[in-house]
Parts: sequence; C-alpha cells; structure tokens
Amino acid sequence: MKLAFDAPLEAMSAEERRLLLERRPPVAEGVREAVAAILADVRARGDDALRELARRHDGVELDELEIPRARWREAARRLPADVTGALERAATNIAAFHRAQLPADWEMETEPGVVVGRRRVPLASAGVYAPGGLAAYPSSVLMGVIPAREAGVGEVVVCSPPGPDGDPPEAVMAACVLAGATRLFAVGGAGAVAAMAYGTDSVPAGDAVVGPGNRWVTEAKRQVAGDVVIDAPAGPSEIAVVADDTAPARLVALEMVAQAEHDPDASAVLITPSARLAAEARRELGVIVAGAERRRVASEALAARGAIVLTRSLDEATGFARAYAPEHLALYVADPDAAMEQVPTAGTVFLGPASSVAFGDYMTGANHVLPTAGLSRSYSGLSADHFVRSFTWQRILPEAAASLARPVARLARLEGLPGHAETALARITP
Repeated sequence: MKLAFDAPLEAMSAEERRLLLERRPPVAEGVREAVAAILADVRARGDDALRELARRHDGVELDELEIPRARWREAARRLPADVTGALERAATNIAAFHRAQLPADWEMETEPGVVVGRRRVPLASAGVYAPGGLAAYPSSVLMGVIPAREAGVGEVVVCSPPGPDGDPPEAVMAACVLAGATRLFAVGGAGAVAAMAYGTDSVPAGDAVVGPGNRWVTEAKRQVAGDVVIDAPAGPSEIAVVADDTAPARLVALEMVAQAEHDPDASAVLITPSARLAAEARRELGVIVAGAERRRVASEALAARGAIVLTRSLDEATGFARAYAPEHLALYVADPDAAMEQVPTAGTVFLGPASSVAFGDYMTGANHVLPTAGLSRSYSGLSADHFVRSFTWQRILPEAAASLARPVARLARLEGLPGHAETALARITP
C-alpha cells in the first residue's frame, strides 16, 4: 500500500511537510474566471442563464426550474421504509443538536445608568446546495436545511442539479420534505450559488448560501462571500487519526480508507507514537484497500495525501495534529478528552475508537459540513449560528448621559469631530 509519507516525523522533509499541511487545492486554471462569468451571466439574465447551464452541463431542457412540492412528497412515499426511518432518526438528532446551540439574548450594565445588550435574530432566507449528478446526498439536505429552520429562518431554498428526467435525485427530494425546506429548484453548480445569492425571476435571493459541492461550487461561494453569508470554502474530505497502543489497528485503517474513498484529492493521516500500531495499521490498510469497492479512488488518495507519521511521544503527535488542523480528528488514545484539549484546531472531534466518523456524517446530530484544508484554524462547522445575525442596543439614563458627556466630548475633539462633542454636551442637564 503506497502512501505519500510513511516514516518518523523527524525524517519528514520540508517538501513532505508542505504537502501534508498545505492541502488547499489550487483553483484550476480558468475556473476562477469561468465562475466569475457564470455569476455575472446569472445576475444579468437570470432564469435564461440557468436553463442554458442545464442544457450545457446537465444535458436537460428545463421548462420550469422549480420542483413542485407534490413531487417531493411522491418521492418521499417511494423511499424504502428503512431509508425513511434512518433519515427521520438523523433529522431528529440534527434538530435537537442545533436547537441547543441557539444563543439567548442578554444585557448588562457597564456602569450605573448605562445598559447595553445584544439580540439575535434569524436571517430572512437562506439557500442550501445539495450536490447531485452521479450520486445523491440527502444527508447534506438535512445538514443544511434543519439548522436554518431551527434558527428560525423563514424561507429555506434548496438547489440540486437535475438528473436526466429534469428532477434532482429522489432521495434529495424526499429529504427536503423531512427537513422542512420551503422550495426546491433543479439547478446545479456555480449557477445555483449565483441564483441563491442574487436571485432570479424563479429563485429567491437568500441571506446565506451553504452546503458542500465541487470546485465550481466552492469557487462560486468564495466569490459571493462578500455579499452573503457562506459556511466555509471547503475542499476535499480529510481525517487525522491520533492513536496510541490502545487503538485497534483495523478501526484506524477503516477510518482512513473511509475518507480516502470520497475523492482522489482526499487526505487521511495516522499520527502515532506506537511503532507497533503503525506497522499493524499499514498492513490493515493494504488488506482493506485491496478489497474496497472504491479501490481506485482510495488508492489514489492515499498515494497522494495519505500518511503514517511516527512520533516520539503523544504530545508530539497532538502537536502535529494541531498544525494539521483536520476536518475530522479521531482520537483513539487512552485519554481522548485530555488529548482533545491539545488539538483545538479541528472541524469535529471523535473521542475513542467506537466513535466512527460515519456516525457523525449521518446520525449523531452534529453537522458534517465542516472546514477542510487547515481552515478549521479560522472557520467553524456549519451551525445554527450561520443563520442568525446579532445587533446591539443601548439605553443611557439622563444622569449617566451627563456623566459621559465631557469625556466623550474630549475624545471627539481629539479626533477632529466637533459635532460629536456638541451632541454629547447637549445631554448635560442645565
């Protein structure tokens, strides 16, 4: 089993370190310009531009972009009972987790007679992108729509690419019913991001655009980020497993392959102070990949960005994981809670070998839309917070106003703003 790096950490060259730590894929030549052109075209021509994109990229002729709610319900009725049950269980957990995140309003008195506070209000509308094409991702619909609904967003629009019949995948349509989406459109790619950000005759403009997608969708979200809220400019999936002698080697290897099967650009890294575990995990990787259904994809990913990093201590392992800043961090060590304190730079953390990333991807309730490529140093995973905004309020009683007036006037004049000084001084009671 070929890996990009498989050696002690101290043997890592500067180039190997760069390869593992600097994972943000460069924007392919021409993609930035092409996405900018799509955004401009959708803003200028609206639905006509979206229909043309569907003809060109999806091979379908769309009379109407919106999918009637009756077709969602039909799709939901056709789902196998066990799939419906699994989606309903996931939806219940996602709703409970994101409902608990909602912050309370608060106020405080900074000095006598000066009361300031903060209020949170939901965004009016939001757009959720659900990837389509060759695969269906109903879980991404749940992860995007439910937090918005729990935050109190009134209109939650879903866009997903049309299939050969002009509709998004049936599982995506069914998930829209379960999640509580308000409208669904058969629109994909950068055009969908443009439509949800700026609006067309059919697609309403939103205050936020969230959800995973390919490089075109990611680049489009980067370009609209100055106009609407986005979750994060996420890239290919990734995992770092920090493990010690207590970790089962097969479970470590299974987690690495599970992320590697996503995409040839995915990353999977084991960081361990145990030479025995490193050797056993290496053998297990070879066996699992050889029998994997997505063997080619997993092999390519591991050869490009897979690694077994042998460290001199667990502290050194958590230090490298902190620098790696992964989307998914699995802590298969004797004391995972203590190790988590050492690695605050992860999108989500799985504590102990029973905690598979797959459970978080689908069922635990935590969100699977997460920052990648080291962006967890700056970004958080998608949450209810993405769908609310805050404003502050201030109440100043007359006695406090008189006390504030002169020092405020002094600072205002220092900054060359005499009007500010006069309005402050006018609050002094004669």
